[in-house]
Order: sequence, then C-alpha cells, then structure tokens
Amino acid sequence: TKEMIRTMADRPIVFALANPDPEIAYSEAVDSREDLIFATGRSDYPNQINNVLGFPYIFRGALDVRATAINEEMKLAAVHAIADLAKEPVPSVVNEAYNLENIRYGRNYILPKPLDPRLLSAVAPAVAKAAIDSGAARRKITDWEEYGHHLKEMMGYDNKLVRRFADVARCQPMRVVFGEGNTDNMLKAAVQAAAEGLCFPVLLGNTDLIKARAESLSLSLDKVEIVNPRHPDEKGRRERYAKTLSDKLARRGYTYQNSYEKMFDRNYFGIMMVESGDADAFIAGTYAGSGEAASIAGDIIGIREGFSTFATMHIVNTKRGVFFLADTMINGYTDASTLADITRLTAGAVEYYAFDPVIAMLSYSNFGSEIHESACESPSTVHEAVEILHRRFPEMTVDGEMRMDMALDRKLRDRTYPFNKLFGKDVNTLIFPDLNSSSATWRMMMEMGAGETIGPIQIGLNKPVHFISVEAPVREIVNLATVASMDAAIYLKAGNCRLDR
Repeated sequence: TKEMIRTMADRPIVFALANPDPEIAYSEAVDSREDLIFATGRSDYPNQINNVLGFPYIFRGALDVRATAINEEMKLAAVHAIADLAKEPVPSVVNEAYNLENIRYGRNYILPKPLDPRLLSAVAPAVAKAAIDSGAARRKITDWEEYGHHLKEMMGYDNKLVRRFADVARCQPMRVVFGEGNTDNMLKAAVQAAAEGLCFPVLLGNTDLIKARAESLSLSLDKVEIVNPRHPDEKGRRERYAKTLSDKLARRGYTYQNSYEKMFDRNYFGIMMVESGDADAFIAGTYAGSGEAASIAGDIIGIREGFSTFATMHIVNTKRGVFFLADTMINGYTDASTLADITRLTAGAVEYYAFDPVIAMLSYSNFGSEIHESACESPSTVHEAVEILHRRFPEMTVDGEMRMDMALDRKLRDRTYPFNKLFGKDVNTLIFPDLNSSSATWRMMMEMGAGETIGPIQIGLNKPVHFISVEAPVREIVNLATVASMDAAIYLKAGNCRLDR
C-alpha cells in the first residue's frame, strides 16, 4: 500500500510482483513518494523486470563454451553485465523502439530495455568467461573480440564494412572536430566515437552549454575536448586563421577584417582548424541544407587538382551487397563534364574503400532510347557524360544511360543490351543525374531499412571535411566520424592504416 511505502527509508526500492495482478498499481506506487525506485514485470511501465533480460543470453554463453552447468558465478556475471549495460549511453534504436527520447540511467531506468540489441553481446560473453573461470566450461574462447562480432552477426546487427573501417580508424585515431557540439546527436556521437576509440573528438561550441547538456544526458566528456571559437582565449587562433585565410583568398574578396569576423562562425573556424593543421578532419553539422558549409569548404580547402567539382557519396550495406551512391548532396543539376567528374571521383573512392567499381549512370532512358534532337534534360546529359568517360577513361567499368532496373538486374541488362560494357558484372556504384533523384533514393532506402548507411562522405576536396544533418541518427554520425578519422590517417600516412580487400 501507499502507507507501507511511505514508512520506508530514503530512496526505497520496490520490485512489485505483477502476475496475475500487481501487488500495487504503478500509479499508486509512484504517487506515494517522489524518491521511489519502482519496478514490475509489466512492459507498459518503466523498469520491466523480465527473464528475457537474462535467460536467452545466459543460455547462449553457456552453450558457446559447452558448460556442464549454469552455476552461481555465471548467474552473477549476467547480473553484473546487465547492471553495467544500464549505465551505458542508450543507442537511438532503443529510444525509437519505445517511442522515447534520451533514455538514461536513473530511477526510471535502472536496467536495460528488453529490446536493447546490446544485451546479447554484453551478457553472453560475461557468462562464457565466468564459466571458463569457474571450471564449468568444456570449450575455451580465445578471441573474445571475434566472438563479440559473431554474436552481433547472429542478431543481424553486425556490419562487416563498418567494422572494417573502424578497425582502420582505431589503428591511428585522428583529431576530428564536430561543428555543432551543442546539439544532442552530435554530442552523443562524439562521446560514443571516443568510447569506441575511433577518433579524438573536439566539440565546437559554448563550453558551459555543452557541459550542462552532457550532464542532463548523463554523458561523460572525459575523452572529449571542447573549443569555443568565440571565447577570448581563442583570440590568438582567430587572428592566425584570419591572416591565413585573407592571404590565401585575398583576390576573392577576403580582407583580414572580414576574415577575422568569419572566425566566430563554427564552420569557418572548424574548417580553418583542418586547413591550418590544428585538426585532422571536420564534420559540419547542417540544418536546412549543406550549401553554405560546402561553399566554405570549397573556398578554403580547395578542390583536388584535375577536377572541376567535389561531391558526396553514400555507402549502403544491403542484403544484396554494398552499394555506392553519388552525388547525394552537393551538385544540383549538372552538365555532362561535371557528371563525368563526379563519376571519376566516385570510382576513385570505391577503389579507395577496396572495391572494384562497376558503375551505372542512371536516367529514365536506356542507351539512347529517350534521347531526341531537342533534348537538353538528363538522358542527353548522362549520355554525353558516358561518351566523355568512354573516350577519355576507357579503362573504367562504366556504362549508361540506363534505368534503375537495368542497372540492378544483370541478366535483364545483358539479355536486352548485350553490347553494354558491364556485361556479366553486378553493378555496385550508382551515379544519379541530379540531386532530386539521388537524395530521394538514399533517403527512401534509409527509411525503409534497406541497410546501414554511411555518409554523406565528401569526395573531391583536398582534406577531410564532411557534412551531415544535426538530426541524423547518432550511429550515422559515428559512422561518418569513423570514415573521417580513417581518411585523415591514410591522408597523413599515419601508422599502418590501410584498407584491404
């Protein structure tokens, strides 16, 4: 009863039996006092205590070491693993599954949610280790990292491509600047990237505001640096950056004075950190669009020699394999020469990520079927871009223009157009005629759960500067930080960082 709970000591813990009827209704219990820590077996209230948190993962760990019994040591290991997991930052997939925001450790969250995908990879290894240590195991596990990957793969949560990128990033973590450090998802991503050893994160923004927000989200900033571009302590750096910028772009309207004023802007300051060598990579947080940040990056960092533009690419890991999509953010309506440059940049990036690019240039026309003398729209532009590539870069495996079905159905394409230069090959790289089609496609794939997405990855600038929406899921920002750190390490030829096929 309420009265019984009110007689208890401070911060009382009540685990109320729920079947068939609760010992005390949730509403009555929480109404009895504000400091109550309350849990039941019910899924419709916070702190559901359910054997699904333990039994499946205890059994998994026991089976994987062929344990002769499930002893007290193994059960205690499961308990501690569950308790430790509750104190970790909660992934966005769990928040979304329960239609909640910013679930964090506290009186209404003392143990993980049953749908948390991390339970298997947290509890089963702990149980297996306890079985080995206590002598109950008949089989030993020696490579625990590989065992963890195996468990995630069983659940369908392992992305080998992302893991491969992460392994390279961890070999030499680089200094990655997050432009919008005061936004929740960028803040969470920076903390997570630091915890996973993917990079050394630097958050740009007001130090007090960032610390207050991190505290409200129960995030530790121990491994994260904060830089406030507007703070008086950064005056010397603002002056240095302004001098560098005005000297470099003096004939493009950049005076020292207006360059100094621009250093109060996080995008300018962050990109100048990379340009000046104070950071290795920059991730600009965008709101309505990427145009402004991309323009700044193009001016300061510069486009690679031999190209007229830069672009962005998305990597989508699907059940059919890995696909590379471009351009997904930068170039709106392009001419044939620009489209050819985007294709070349994308092909180079695909090779850089240790894949052989097989490129389809997309349109609503197939190999000239919808091209007319007066046409000035996408089929003729794509057709001309393909001609440029075939003439100047005959070694590239590219063809078009073609519809999406022809690109993805090898047998249909080869049967209908046997002359195509992709004959017998499965396409893994899709070049879109404009941003309308590319943006709609990758966003649709993401929303429909086609696979894990990495991007937008900038291709074509002289240094690693990337752009992503501040509303992007935390995991996507972490993935982009992984790529940024990896790119910076390889760019600087640091350590033994490389990608293998």
